[in-house]
Amino acid sequence: MRILLIGTLLVATLLAGHAALALEKPEPKTAPPVRAVDRVDVMRYMGRWYEVALFPNRFQAQCIADTTATYALQANGTIEVRNRCKMADGSFDDAIGVARFAGPDSTAKLKVRFAPWYLGWLPHVWGDYWVIDLEPSYQYAVVSEPSRQFLWILSRSPALDGKTMSEIRARLTMKGYDVTKLQIKPQSASAGTAMPGQTNP
Repeated sequence: MRILLIGTLLVATLLAGHAALALEKPEPKTAPPVRAVDRVDVMRYMGRWYEVALFPNRFQAQCIADTTATYALQANGTIEVRNRCKMADGSFDDAIGVARFAGPDSTAKLKVRFAPWYLGWLPHVWGDYWVIDLEPSYQYAVVSEPSRQFLWILSRSPALDGKTMSEIRARLTMKGYDVTKLQIKPQSASAGTAMPGQTNP
């Protein structure tokens, strides 16, 4: 009987200890929902942007440097998207897509498609493009989407200074992004060369 009592007390003590530890253990933090900026002046956003950093992704695996994105507003209200990057053999990879606004009042939220036009009716060919950070004079922008899987830091110049990058990283951390995934992409003089029919902003 005494052995049973001691065993019962021991189990109770262990359970109490585990309960105390559970109370002391902080609850896992839940990242806040991704939010786009309130508004983007579409015309000021058009033109060439340099990709200075990103979360690595499979569809840009061939790009080693000089990645740019050039946006041009079309007569029908959509936006032409021209992405360009340098590959390992020194040649350039070009991709032309189209972007449309996610809603009538959502200038900071777009849908982008690089698939052929005749597949445009399929929902899955359109990817989310949300501007989540935007410098007031439109010198840099941060683009992401609701799942935080993709992220790009774009700049009007080929590079951003260390202070600016640190400030962007700090804000991204507060927004629930893992900034250790950021990969800096180099830019060279050739990245500023306009393609035929284009002008630099």
